[in-house]
Amino acid sequence: MKFFQHLHTINHHKRLVLKYCFKVGLYWQGIFHDMSKYSSTEFLVGIKYYQGNRSPNDMERRDKGLSTAWLHHKGRNKHHLEYWIDYSLGEDKKMVGMEMPINYVVEMFCDRIAACRTYNKEKYTDGDPFAYFMRSREIILINPDTAVLLEDMLIHLKDYGEEETFKYIKKEILKKK
Repeated sequence: MKFFQHLHTINHHKRLVLKYCFKVGLYWQGIFHDMSKYSSTEFLVGIKYYQGNRSPNDMERRDKGLSTAWLHHKGRNKHHLEYWIDYSLGEDKKMVGMEMPINYVVEMFCDRIAACRTYNKEKYTDGDPFAYFMRSREIILINPDTAVLLEDMLIHLKDYGEEETFKYIKKEILKKK
């Protein structure tokens, strides 16, 4: 049973991201978004820890102390800010968030809407993706310019809704690319 529930969740999420990416003209990214979720490394963990209202990776992390599925996923999907973490060129050699290409920030935006819709179901509001970002803002390693761009799109979504925000992204944000 969990096999089909998890497969349904992944497919639902991917369909939403596909729809959103197509609205802004990121066709290739929409089609190939999150393909690694079908790999055995990620899919089998998803079945084992499936809950339906949150990522199975959270439960794997609680159970094992780390999520092998997440480590696999973030290293293969450029729309995750964690993909873009590297050592700084400064003397301290700290790990920092590198600036993400605009098209991947937009895909990350689409991904966040789809994830919130998938897990919040009928309780979803256009403010949910912004609230989720703000809860994690202080603990994530994200490039300041990338954070400003993502936050701008999330605030636009919260204030103006999906249709206006996708128009804004296509006409204003992706034109700069």
